[in-house]
Amino acid sequence: MTAEHRHYLPPDGRPRCRWCAAAAGDAGYLHYHDTEWGFPVADDRRLFEKLCLEGFQSGLSWRTILNKREAFRAAFAGFDFHQMAGFGEADIERLLQDAGIVRHRGKIEAVINNAQRCIELVAEQGSLARYIWRFEPQPLEAPEYATESEASRALSKDLKKRGWKFVGPTTMHAFIQSMGLINDHALGCVTREQVSAARKAFRAPLG
Repeated sequence: MTAEHRHYLPPDGRPRCRWCAAAAGDAGYLHYHDTEWGFPVADDRRLFEKLCLEGFQSGLSWRTILNKREAFRAAFAGFDFHQMAGFGEADIERLLQDAGIVRHRGKIEAVINNAQRCIELVAEQGSLARYIWRFEPQPLEAPEYATESEASRALSKDLKKRGWKFVGPTTMHAFIQSMGLINDHALGCVTREQVSAARKAFRAPLG
């Protein structure tokens, strides 16, 4: 594959990962790529939010979910899993009427279930971040545009054993990429070196 086919070249002339081309002209999408995707995250709320949003993305585009992210945050108590764990049938009906989010009963019920499972996991592991970072691949995997990986299959299998839903290996691979457990920015992408530096400074919460 030639360099020009590995990258997307937006109007600013700085090469990005080619998946950015899917939202050409969308400044918010490019900003997400440049400032969030692949940077390591150890905050439990952000990790849980991304687990939820990746589940909602199933069958849809990430651009659709990203454009609805603020509405999702408002609808799901800022993805505070302690609050979400207490959602009941009235909340489900409220969410099914919310045009700002993806109104899919199965996915809505899944994230509420996952909030309950997350409380159990944190009680056992100390934090969601400590648990998640146990699945960081060693050695780090190179960019290869894979849809799943050994790490994502292991994470998916363990979460499913714990009762989590909508956490298949493809969904978990997207999660691992976006939360910085691997640096999957394409070689030559302007953000790759920034992510590499952030990872070097990052200390995974494994203690």
